[in-house]
Amino acid sequence: MKNLLYFVVLIVTISFYACSSDYLDQIPTEAIDENEVIATTKNLSVALSGIHRSLYQRYESQGEGGLGAMMIIADALGEDVVMTSSGNGWYNRDYQWLDHRNANSNNDLFPYRVLYRINRNANVIINNVDQAQGSQEERDMLKGQSLFYRAFCHFQLVQLYAMRYQSASTNNQLGIPIIVSKAIETPTRATVEEVYQQINDDLDQSITLLQAYQRPNKSHLDQSVAKGLKARVALVQGNWNIAAQLAQEAKQGFALMSPELYRSGFNSYENTEWMWGSHIVVDQTLYFANFGAYMSRNYSSSNIRSNPKAINSWLYSQISESDVRSTIFDPSGQHLDMPAGYELPSAFSKRPYTSQKFLAVSSADSRMDIPYMRAAEMYLIEAEAKARLGSVDANQVLYELVKSRNPSYEISTKSGQELIDEILIQRRIELWGEGFRFFDLKRTNAPLDRTGANHSSTLTGEVMTVPAGDQRWEWLIPQAEINANPLIIQNPL
Repeated sequence: MKNLLYFVVLIVTISFYACSSDYLDQIPTEAIDENEVIATTKNLSVALSGIHRSLYQRYESQGEGGLGAMMIIADALGEDVVMTSSGNGWYNRDYQWLDHRNANSNNDLFPYRVLYRINRNANVIINNVDQAQGSQEERDMLKGQSLFYRAFCHFQLVQLYAMRYQSASTNNQLGIPIIVSKAIETPTRATVEEVYQQINDDLDQSITLLQAYQRPNKSHLDQSVAKGLKARVALVQGNWNIAAQLAQEAKQGFALMSPELYRSGFNSYENTEWMWGSHIVVDQTLYFANFGAYMSRNYSSSNIRSNPKAINSWLYSQISESDVRSTIFDPSGQHLDMPAGYELPSAFSKRPYTSQKFLAVSSADSRMDIPYMRAAEMYLIEAEAKARLGSVDANQVLYELVKSRNPSYEISTKSGQELIDEILIQRRIELWGEGFRFFDLKRTNAPLDRTGANHSSTLTGEVMTVPAGDQRWEWLIPQAEINANPLIIQNPL
């Protein structure tokens, strides 16, 4: 049958070795076939490198720069990242809550297509590595990382295209297709519960297989990152004990940033507290599709010059003046204290509350490494999970993180919902611009509320509030998938 996710089902030789920049181009297409790809752990390692690389590929357009673009979209849908003008149009329709509710939109299709592509390529490794020639250590490394990717892709997809997970429910609402092989078949949408079961099964295996793996750099995946992802999943599911335990374990060995490092630009995966990120080298730059071409303060793109991204002014007011995080946003918009070498050219628009959290290599080079997971997030997961459990040391975990940002911070004496609220505010401040806000609003069943801050109702398309539980929290299944597969049921329109 030919109608399974037709835009992501690719012959393996094309999927791994096409001359397209989507995947590997180290080996010519005519030089290798599927049997050779799966024959040895060495060849499968090249395939895994292709998956690592696919996280920061430019796909169908300038606005589809891999996971970095998905992070921008997730924050554009929230209330903490503020568009200061319409700029040159990129991500405006996401900000206005239009594209993810338009089944024919490229931005509605983009995460669905790309995440299933990554997922299917991971499946090729998972389903063949046990028979590949090579050492058991290499097989464990390959399978462990590929299982992580399969779990990550299903996790992102189910959070976007399905109703939220509800810990006190059977969660038999429609989820997404679970794809665990390359077989061409016609899938139906599994339930949300079934999807999370697959995610957890994959992560449990990944954690075990990666136990002894020492990765060469942070673009690769080790046990700490697998535990970190499982902590994220547990937080969404309300499995507080698991979330707290795994977040505490995952952050071991990652030192929180000094204030000086915090102000240096969030642009290097060698940063002491980054756990997982993509490193962008010169010959792999995406130019105007790089994350830094939209979210940095200093790269001279038309989007940044005209539409520098700002923090929600109410959220900024919650940051203490003694907190280093207050210095990476400028209420005046002048940014006179930029680090040496990053000063803003005169052509850049200066608008209140704009961010200098992210700094690209230069005004002429949009490269910056992309942060996918940091130890600070693990502190926040552990603190939130323990607060929801009523654990007495939740305050201490929060204190350890915030004290590293604000030397004047005193341990909170709050408890119950007041403590949870404080942790969630700290989470919004700490993870600003890193792609978490839409997911956090949805998992906590909180409404979108852009009122009382510096959002322009004209720029938001009048979308200033969205109630919790509104059907607009579910992205529509792309029309291309509906057309290809008659068994796929669309979300409520």
